Formats: sequence, C-alpha cells, structure tokens
Amino acid sequence: MSSSGTAPAYRRLSVDERRSQLLRHALDLFAHKSPEDVSLDDVAVSAGVSRPLVYRYFPGGKQQLYEAALRSAANRLEQCFAEPPAGPLTTRLARALDRYLAFVDEHDAGFMALLQGGSVVETSRTTAIVDEVRRDAAEQILTHLEAEAGPGSARLRMAVRTWIAAVEAASLIWLDEGKQPPLSALRDWLVDHFVAVLTATAASDQVTAAVARRALALEESDGPVAQLVTRALPVVADAGHLLGS
Repeated sequence: MSSSGTAPAYRRLSVDERRSQLLRHALDLFAHKSPEDVSLDDVAVSAGVSRPLVYRYFPGGKQQLYEAALRSAANRLEQCFAEPPAGPLTTRLARALDRYLAFVDEHDAGFMALLQGGSVVETSRTTAIVDEVRRDAAEQILTHLEAEAGPGSARLRMAVRTWIAAVEAASLIWLDEGKQPPLSALRDWLVDHFVAVLTATAASDQVTAAVARRALALEESDGPVAQLVTRALPVVADAGHLLGS
C-alpha cells in the first residue's frame, strides 16, 4: 500500500502531448541559440527523452523540428496583435507591443536568428512563415483602423507595413544594444512612431487622413497622442518661418 510520500505514477503522454512537449523544449533551445547550434540530442536531453523518440515524432530531423517550432512561435507572435476593437488605438497598440516585445525578450537569440536570416536551416518555407506573421500583424492593425481594402488604400497599407518593419528593426537593435532602453520606453517610442508615420501619410493621402481622424477622435486628452503633441510643440516652436507669411 503506498504512502502519501510515494511519487505519483508515471503517465504516458498522448501523441499530441508528447509532440507539444518536444516543441516547447525545442523552441526554448532555439530561443537562446542559433538554429544551427541546436541538435536533436540537445532537444532529447532537454525533454528527458531518447533521441530515437524525437526522430519518431520528427522523422525529417532538425529541419522539420525547426519548422514546427517556428510555426509555433509564429502562432504566438500573430496572437500578440489580437486586440478587442474598442478604446483608443494607441492603447490597443501598446498592449499588442507589450506582448510582442515580451516575446522578443524571452526568445532573444532565436528572434535575431529568425529575422536576420542566413541560418543553414532557413528555407523558402521558413521565410514564408515569417512573412505570414508580418502580413497578419499588418492586417490586424488595418482592421483596427477600419481601413477598407482596395487600390485607394495603398498608401495607408504601405505606412502600416513600414511601421511593422520598423518594429522588427527596433527589436533587433534593442537586442544588439544590450536590451536598452527599458521595454516600456521602447514600447512608448514605437507607439509614437506609429502616430508619426500615420500623420505624415495622412498629410498627403485622403484615405489615410480619414482613417487618422477616426482614430484621433477616440484618443484621450491625457493619452499618448496628447503627450506626443505636447512634447513636440517646443521642438518646432522656433520654426514658424517655415509657415511663410
């Protein structure tokens, strides 16, 4: 008869549970090392299983395992920009960026290897997965902007996709600079950057201008946009000569 101190009985994992377990350990390893520096033996040791078991679930070897782990990471990144369509746009963006940047912080080396490319396990499939994350993020932001699809929205779509590229670049620079400034400061700067890109595009594009007006109508008097305007005014205060007579 077992006592209360007896270890719980071993439970065999289902196929889905075992696969998920291996992917979690692989993703953790890929997060802190370049893909080429991770072996199937490393994954097996991390998960506490045999190498043949890893091969049983991923007969295509490390390439298949990496692509599956990358898909898992991509799903998490895509979820970062999922926000309820309510409240100020900058508040929604800030929450999305908090999740995105937390992922970057947690998967630093893997994130750099993923976006910088050049890995020996990089293929057209892995590149397509990364591009899908970018497109999905842009589409979610355009949805929040209530932007209608069509040729008239080309400038707006370009502005949003340019900002997504800036978020990626800023994330890589942040990692290269020793994770400075603090994440909260990086997030706030990226929100300001979005407002600036949207405003600059709106100045010469009617579709973007209409979208910007709707978004600004939801902003609060003490929110990020108001604070950005307050900080920017002293910078341009002495440039009145640019307005002409």
